[in-house]
Amino acid sequence: MSAPHVVVVMGVSGTGKSTVGRLLAAELRVPYADADDFHPPANIAKMSAGIPLDDVDRAPWLDAIGDWLGAHADTGGVVGCSALKRAYRDRLRRAAPDAITVHLAGDRALIAERLHERTGHFMPETLLDSQFADLQPLEPDEAGASLDITPGPSTLTAQAVAALRRLETPRNPDTHRNPNQGTP
Repeated sequence: MSAPHVVVVMGVSGTGKSTVGRLLAAELRVPYADADDFHPPANIAKMSAGIPLDDVDRAPWLDAIGDWLGAHADTGGVVGCSALKRAYRDRLRRAAPDAITVHLAGDRALIAERLHERTGHFMPETLLDSQFADLQPLEPDEAGASLDITPGPSTLTAQAVAALRRLETPRNPDTHRNPNQGTP
């Protein structure tokens, strides 16, 4: 790839953001950060108790993630972050305007099964419905791609790399930056 990217791997809990994010960062040879590590203790306590976060809870968390993205704008980086609402992604892009978003999307039943099998994470399966209620998929004017999680992490990583390459390809200025509204 010609230039380092800052990439947000987004999606509801259980889609594989951390796994795919780490693999993508390794493939791009850039640092990886997990948005969970940016949560203040009060947010973790709230989610652990099965209480969804609100926008007030998320504001300082999103700002901290945006700071990390902005600090890596010239050298590249990947962060796994739910970034469920357009307003959240816009907030991240204010700190890193060239950030590209990879939305990991999938069937609710598959994601619930993954959450049920996951251990050692503060995010309970009971909050999945609130995440789907908040989810706003990428819009055509957002740089990025939506990928179906069914194939698994290595295939998703390859698809994400291919989407990043397509975003580097010169485009007609009248077209949207999002080259892919579905799977590649």
